[in-house]
Amino acid sequence: MTPAIEAQFKCQYDIHLQHLQLKGLRPKTIEAYARALRRIGAWFDGDLGDLSETQLVEYFTGLLKTHSWSAVKLDLYGLKFFYTHVLHKPWTHVDLIRPPKAQRLPDIVTCEEAQQLFASTDTLSYRVFFFTLYSLGLRLGEGLRLEVGDLDAARQQVHIRNAKGNKDRLVPLPTATLDLLRRFWQIHRNPVLLFPNRKGGLGGAAAATTPLDRGGAQRALRQVATACGLKKR
Repeated sequence: MTPAIEAQFKCQYDIHLQHLQLKGLRPKTIEAYARALRRIGAWFDGDLGDLSETQLVEYFTGLLKTHSWSAVKLDLYGLKFFYTHVLHKPWTHVDLIRPPKAQRLPDIVTCEEAQQLFASTDTLSYRVFFFTLYSLGLRLGEGLRLEVGDLDAARQQVHIRNAKGNKDRLVPLPTATLDLLRRFWQIHRNPVLLFPNRKGGLGGAAAATTPLDRGGAQRALRQVATACGLKKR
């Protein structure tokens, strides 16, 4: 990549980020599209102004050898966004990628298996977190974002904010979950977060401004599932 092309790509990348933010895309989508442009820029040495179908076929074929179809689609959509909003060029490669159709059913744990997972989780914050996700039927990110003000004990419901599709929803709040969360809050006493991060230990939990680490929660659950001999994904 020559210095001139490198400078041009950096400028285009910054504009790309600005448009991603201005279009109101979710943070994960912004991250994915930005990562896509960095990866594609590295492959083509920053010269993305007039990529041919042959070049794109070569790129996506190589990407599919090391990444999932989801990653391939995100790179395609990220590049399309770049062409549309940064280069202001028509995107003509609409049917370039067609992932195979697949319908998969999730592995559902039984009540007994769930109880085993909770009982085998030694770290209190993770044990309460896993139980809350299970009892409320939440996705990982939804649980991490829960705040004290999202619980409505009087109406026995929880306000789930910024869920899938950038929509809010209300879910029932079981009495057992409410009681557990109340006892857990008495331990950490963070005024905002239900599940503050553990970086500062118990002493720093009350002042924490970020929730539990996503990767840490995922690793903890995998370790517990392995220790329990649970083979479901």
